[in-house]
Amino acid sequence: MDLNLLTIIVMFAVVLGLGYAALNFYLTKKLKEGNERMQYIAGKIREGANAFIFYEYKIVAIIGAVVALILGLFIAWEAGVAFVIGAVMSATAGFIGMKIATYANVRVTNAANETRNIGKTLKVAFRGGSVMGLCVAGFALLGAIIVYCCFAWAEGMINVGGTALSEIVVEKVNPITQQSYNLSIVLSGYALGCSIIALFNRVGGGIYTKAADMGADLVGKTEAHIPEDDPRNPATIADNVGDNVGDVAGLGADLLESYVGSVVATVILAIELFCNTLGAELTIGASLLQKMVLFPILFAGIGLIGCVVGISYPLLKRKLSDNPHMELNLATWISAGVTLVGGCLLSIFLFQGETEEAMNAAKLSIGPVTPWVCAAVGIVAGIVIGILSEYYTSYDHKPTKRISEASKEGAALTITQGLATGMISTMLPVVVLGIAIFATYALGGMFGVGCGAMGMLSFVAATVSVDTYGPISDNAGGIAEMSMLEEEVREITDTLDSVGNTTAAIGKGFAIGSAALATMSMMSSYLYAAADSFFKNGLLELNIIRGDIIVGAIVGAAIPFLFSGMLINAVAKAARRMVEEVRRQFRENPKILTGEEDPDSTKCVTISSQGALKQMIVPSVVAIAIPVVCGFIFGAGFVGGILIGATLSAIMLAIFTGNAGGAWDNAKKYIEKGGVEGVKKGEEGYDAVHDSAVVGDTVGDPLKDTVGPSLDILIKIMSTISLVCVVVFQNFNLMKAIPGLAGIFGA
Repeated sequence: MDLNLLTIIVMFAVVLGLGYAALNFYLTKKLKEGNERMQYIAGKIREGANAFIFYEYKIVAIIGAVVALILGLFIAWEAGVAFVIGAVMSATAGFIGMKIATYANVRVTNAANETRNIGKTLKVAFRGGSVMGLCVAGFALLGAIIVYCCFAWAEGMINVGGTALSEIVVEKVNPITQQSYNLSIVLSGYALGCSIIALFNRVGGGIYTKAADMGADLVGKTEAHIPEDDPRNPATIADNVGDNVGDVAGLGADLLESYVGSVVATVILAIELFCNTLGAELTIGASLLQKMVLFPILFAGIGLIGCVVGISYPLLKRKLSDNPHMELNLATWISAGVTLVGGCLLSIFLFQGETEEAMNAAKLSIGPVTPWVCAAVGIVAGIVIGILSEYYTSYDHKPTKRISEASKEGAALTITQGLATGMISTMLPVVVLGIAIFATYALGGMFGVGCGAMGMLSFVAATVSVDTYGPISDNAGGIAEMSMLEEEVREITDTLDSVGNTTAAIGKGFAIGSAALATMSMMSSYLYAAADSFFKNGLLELNIIRGDIIVGAIVGAAIPFLFSGMLINAVAKAARRMVEEVRRQFRENPKILTGEEDPDSTKCVTISSQGALKQMIVPSVVAIAIPVVCGFIFGAGFVGGILIGATLSAIMLAIFTGNAGGAWDNAKKYIEKGGVEGVKKGEEGYDAVHDSAVVGDTVGDPLKDTVGPSLDILIKIMSTISLVCVVVFQNFNLMKAIPGLAGIFGA
């Protein structure tokens, strides 16, 4: 098994995935845009999205350049280069996804208008979404193979031809800090580059879209009592721009980062396990190490090939049914099925012939199929968590229906019932996560846990394609409303959008599940990297009752709440300005509400852009800075505590915010659909009940679309940057520098 196999399989997958993405981009853009009014509105949305993403990337480029320089000087020059590669890959995928979404939205509207057929309209929306999905997996793997080829093999950081086991994972020394490092740190740099872009895209895009959404809803729906996406509302264009920069570019960068994080965490763990079995009674050995390092990226390559097959199903099928949920599910299941079959064959082929001693040293307890079984457990766990999320957020089930009923009694009970639903919804997903972690650890040790995380996202191209289809359909509905097309057109786009909300719940299940498992793997690598602080009596352990670690865990548990509060404040500040602007326009120009004059949507786009760009910097920098600053003050043990506390806290908070926000959103839609007995549109009392539901939805907006997704990134970026910097701060910290402090906590 050599470099040739890796290069052939992964490069074939990359070329296939990106080539198919380019084809779908071309085929989507070739479609008709519709009438002049539709083209004008789509142009305004495209203009706003382009302006925001360019300004955002300018800010990120400055911060990224500083981080890359620091990494290159004080950690490893290879880590700095890998960081830049990761940032470029993530930014490119997000930008292309945003571009196709702004082209596809109006074409979906036109398809609905011309065909009046759900199946044909679905095909256009899904083709647009597939570009984002394929780019996420394609660019992630392209960056990974560049890092592998440049540093693992060309520079010889993995030297399987070494004569001594200690020469196989080649260590280098930073000339400034004199600290040694290996390929783990370089791979961490690549993951960190992806994480930086994901964090800013999710935070900036989340603030943008929710400020616009809240402004549009609070004034348009509850005060002026005009429909959602009404052309008279000046915030509707900004709201639609937000769908593209937050729910498309942000989503793509987020899941690319999760995808890379799960693959890289598994590879890093294999390297650290090898390094820490040297001289032990059971040693992994060079041959098995090479296979464990190759397996994650090979499995990801097979997953991308499987996704091309799955995505092709609805695009090549001659006639799609009027059941978009079934068609999208089939695309996802075909992708997962091909990935599982291919992954099983890969696992057997790759790991066969290894000695029992080497397999035992790596804790691969059921032989060659162990990594594949662990990946399969991860896939099943992700699906179950997604189904649970759907149960708590869909208006087909009791929890969301109860929130709709509570809206009869006013906004206070709507919010109370939604909070209760969100809190209760954390228990079962955590139980599933616990079972998955226990099973994968029992089967394959921490490497098995990493394989579980990797399995959850192995067919990420398909899940992102389905997730991106949702905001494209939402935008299409907005364009239909603002273009004053017939009601039948809006019904088609609303049907597609509602299915997108349901499929997004499954996507969030995979995201939080993989974040938890990948963070566990990264934490284990962190403990190995700082072995001097965590090895006791020949065992690697995180002693939670040790002074510095328990204090770190308490501080860490508070960080997700601090981060979430900062994000909600940021959304609220931007939303307040939006509300004031919409009210001002309605007050100063009554002809807007009568439809005699158009509102000034450009002003609202500017407010959202300025608010998001200004407010995104501090929360993002805090997430990066806290573990680094604490490491250089208190040392490796304290940061180990921070990671465990922040991870446990963030998992609960992410599930809670995502499900509570989703339930409030769908409770409002259930009322609008006429699902609540005695509450019908146009009848007495409807407006009061609907207003209560809108308030609940508005409270939930920043929770489900800004806070929840950003928490996934928070815990991964904290663990990644801690792993990168631990090679320095475990030896250079205030606790060691000041006499008498080093032994206070028993460190």
